[in-house]
Amino acid sequence: MSVTIKDVARTARVSVATVSRVLNGKGPVLETTRARIQSTVESLGYVPHGAARSLITRRTNTIGVLLPDIYGEFFSELIRGIDAAVRRVGFHLLVSSSHGERGETGAVFRAMRGRVDGLIVLSPDLSVPVLRASIPESIPVVLVNSPSDATSPFDLINIDNYNGAFTMVRHLHSLGHQRIAFVRGPSPNVDAAERLRGYREALRALGIAPFDDVEFPGNFREDGGYGAGQRIANMSSGAPTAIFAANDAMAIGCLAALRDAGRSVPEDFALAGFDDIPIGIFTAPPLTSVHVSIAELGGSAADRVLHGIRLENAHKRMHLTLPTTLVVRESCGSAPTPRENRDPSNGINGRRRDA
Repeated sequence: MSVTIKDVARTARVSVATVSRVLNGKGPVLETTRARIQSTVESLGYVPHGAARSLITRRTNTIGVLLPDIYGEFFSELIRGIDAAVRRVGFHLLVSSSHGERGETGAVFRAMRGRVDGLIVLSPDLSVPVLRASIPESIPVVLVNSPSDATSPFDLINIDNYNGAFTMVRHLHSLGHQRIAFVRGPSPNVDAAERLRGYREALRALGIAPFDDVEFPGNFREDGGYGAGQRIANMSSGAPTAIFAANDAMAIGCLAALRDAGRSVPEDFALAGFDDIPIGIFTAPPLTSVHVSIAELGGSAADRVLHGIRLENAHKRMHLTLPTTLVVRESCGSAPTPRENRDPSNGINGRRRDA
């Protein structure tokens, strides 16, 4: 038979209301009484009923996470970072995917109402007005990799996609490459657009006009990279000497296509990606990439939404841009970055702007 709050009150010789105040951290209770109740809870093995407790506290101790997809290492790493941060304070996650469909996004928000205390939303093509119309004002929301808007009523954490792409193009050019292909991400997508902008503007800064014939459509998935790799391998003239994919998943797909076509990396083509997902170091050859601290990105978003919950969504909003770093491995044909420089355990040092 399960232990009830009445059993705790009777054993500790206090009222049920006093036990409730201790469990919920609200209301005055003598320290000696608090200690006795906590000792009784532990000795009896009492576990508060989640639904009943939420009626009292109006809290669910749950964070909602909305992603455009849950496929691939980027999203698994992001969720890992979020989960580690919320579990430290006894919260849980409710994760859902919009599958890139705006209609589905609204349905997910409606399903989460009343079930979560805060939201982390990674939806690069979702507009702020849609969010404001879908989410109660009392719920703290942190947007991740979303359109930057100084007037946004939400916390915002973005990756420095532009400078990451710009730096990668300059690196490939420094190795002697003039025709650098780019495998684009899906449209509309903020990350994809900023990485494309960084690629094009880096070429212009180097005095190279962007070549439309070496920009290839992609979808941030391996099959998109594989299709681009097939087209590049079959180019009879004007083929690029380097390939920069807008994320690592597409770079890995491209690598497989080139290998299937009998082409070699980095001997025939230098190859690079973006995100530095964990599997990239184990490809053959290991993948040069733009490093993003993905798990730390998730942890930072979780810390921010928990901060908003503690302050009942009355906190000052923060806009943060997380830096990216170049990680050089064998796939681009140059000397690898020293191991200590590609350690993702270093802290986040973003450029922050309060809004």
